[in-house]
Amino acid sequence: MPFVVTQSCIKCKYTDCVEVCPVDCFHEGPNMLVIDPDECIDCTLCEPECPVNAIMSEDDVPADMQEFIELNAELSKEWPVINEMKDPPEDADEWKDKKDKLQYLER
Repeated sequence: MPFVVTQSCIKCKYTDCVEVCPVDCFHEGPNMLVIDPDECIDCTLCEPECPVNAIMSEDDVPADMQEFIELNAELSKEWPVINEMKDPPEDADEWKDKKDKLQYLER
């Protein structure tokens, strides 16, 4: 089962996770990362690296965030691969504890 990036990543976009990914399955959008489910090898290395707990196994995605499974699959086909850590947005810390951030997703 692949891993999924959920709404906690929106407007935070910490990239600690990309440094540990052995298969470069992360893709970067304007204000969020996603995981390509076809590339993810379920190694579990990225999950503990996320400072906002945005990454979880597809099996563990809560009912109210199921749409992120499809969003990861869709957007990973559109956005470029990211495989090096970058600085987060300047206001990332202000957004890290906010809930219901899907409305802020930039495509």
